[in-house]
Amino acid sequence: MIKARYVMFACILIFTFILSACGATPTPQLIVVTATSLPATEVPTVVAPTPTLVPVALSGPQSGSAMKWVDGSSLIYIPAGDFTMGDGAFALSHNVTLDGYWIQETKVTNRMYEQCVKVGACSAPSQVLGGPVFSNPQFGNHPVVGVDWTQAQAYCAWIQGTLPTEAQWEKAARGANGNTYPWGNSAPTCGLLNFANCYKSTSGVEAFAATGASPYGLLDMAGNTFEWVGDWYSDAYYSTSPLANPTGPESGEYRVVRGSSFETDDQLIASAIRRFNEPADSERDTGFRCVVPNPQPIAPYCQLSAFVPNAASVSTGCQIPEGNVTNQYCFQGETYATVQLSFGSTWEVRGTRLICTEAISGGLRQLTCSGPETIESTNEIVVCNDSCSNNPVADGVAPVCDSGYTLDPSTGMCNYTPILSQVSIAGCPVGYSLIDRGGQQTCAVTKDANGACPAGLYFDELAAMCVPPNGETSAPYGFDNAPLAAQTYAGCAVGYSYSEGFQCCQATTGGTYPGCAAGYLYNPDQKVCLPSGTELTGEGCTTVRVTTIKCSDPVDTCAQYSDSESRCVANFCTYNDPAGVCEMRKSNP
Repeated sequence: MIKARYVMFACILIFTFILSACGATPTPQLIVVTATSLPATEVPTVVAPTPTLVPVALSGPQSGSAMKWVDGSSLIYIPAGDFTMGDGAFALSHNVTLDGYWIQETKVTNRMYEQCVKVGACSAPSQVLGGPVFSNPQFGNHPVVGVDWTQAQAYCAWIQGTLPTEAQWEKAARGANGNTYPWGNSAPTCGLLNFANCYKSTSGVEAFAATGASPYGLLDMAGNTFEWVGDWYSDAYYSTSPLANPTGPESGEYRVVRGSSFETDDQLIASAIRRFNEPADSERDTGFRCVVPNPQPIAPYCQLSAFVPNAASVSTGCQIPEGNVTNQYCFQGETYATVQLSFGSTWEVRGTRLICTEAISGGLRQLTCSGPETIESTNEIVVCNDSCSNNPVADGVAPVCDSGYTLDPSTGMCNYTPILSQVSIAGCPVGYSLIDRGGQQTCAVTKDANGACPAGLYFDELAAMCVPPNGETSAPYGFDNAPLAAQTYAGCAVGYSYSEGFQCCQATTGGTYPGCAAGYLYNPDQKVCLPSGTELTGEGCTTVRVTTIKCSDPVDTCAQYSDSESRCVANFCTYNDPAGVCEMRKSNP
């Protein structure tokens, strides 16, 4: 009986514990599991330790290294070192030492500036008489004009930069050897820059890429438009300026303007010439470019336009009319140029300084054009094929994206799609390269189909990969690592917000992203940026610039018209009213 009561008591106690467990939260316990041998049919799972990535050795940006930037421009690296500032003629010659810096390859274009206006970070330029129409896509690749100093500085701040100092601008233009002009020391001609009314207005910022580049590869450092720089102006500043990194006087009435414009006379093109203007002035021939002294890693845009590689064959839907200058020569004191034309096209001379006649010679259709013999002159001939469309096309050529992006065929846009850094069985995707870091193979972002790194990265020759200029080789551009991305990127430009989920900058104003790069045109039908190798000026038309050379010293043929101002002007002369004389014009009108 007693044993039965003990059994019953034990059962009640056990039942009480069970009810207690059901009604209360159990206390967490540390459970220690003792490993036992696995059956012979099972294979133990071995988790290998993640190897430490060996740091990548970098050469760093080299002289002339290029890097795409947040506004669609290209930055060029100018290395630290000495250079000769001033030339002893137009300005005091003296030695200056500068730290390394990045500067825009071209002047800021209408297309670049338009993006800043659309996102609300910049105010629209003034539409000055005689300047390109800012909102006309035909002038998208021309330098923006009609901006005052404050507007120019605001744009530069939007892209992490500032206006260059006088010293930074001059070193970029002349090089370390102190060239007279960006291209060297040979005299200016209409084939090297847009000056002396060669073209009578602004031109595309890449028009003289093959002939007029500076020693560092910068374009348009002479001609086309003047450029604002950051310094206050003082005539005597060079005699008191510091030897290292001069930034100009602390205050002043005028801001410095450097360079030259499409109207500047050939005697005033030297890169050492200093000019100045009131900060509030906005002119039809004054633009700017920016310096980014210490570029920080920028988060990628969530979307970009697709593009067709430069090497692809691009047409305009039919045969573009041909117009090639084949000869320039003097004959019996007269200056001539010959232009070969395609059959079936029409042509028209712009301006009054060129007289052309057409003939068939050796089975070729050509124009023989005569110009003013006493000056070098550039004029335009518009050649048209009425059956052509002005829209470029690239049939059979697949559009591509920057590294780190994939194409959405439905929109024609490239969407940012970071990948895992681990190498898959198929290797690394297009736009990535395979590198070895301490025995571990990983993928690294590399150049796109045009040989350029994504925006904010330059190609390091020693590492053979694209890296940010601060040398952070573990920056997660193109790789899916949200925590690292959030702590690495310097954020987004004004007008964009950072998406932690997509790890990129989203437009906050209805999808405003950088347009086509310089040298590209957007095709709305194909939704792609296409190389613009041919300059088109209308439906099926192309522009041929004809330069006639100077054949003799000028002969004063104007003085004979001093008795009549109307006759003076009608014969391409200038009437000096105070002196009451008719004079020859100093430059090509």
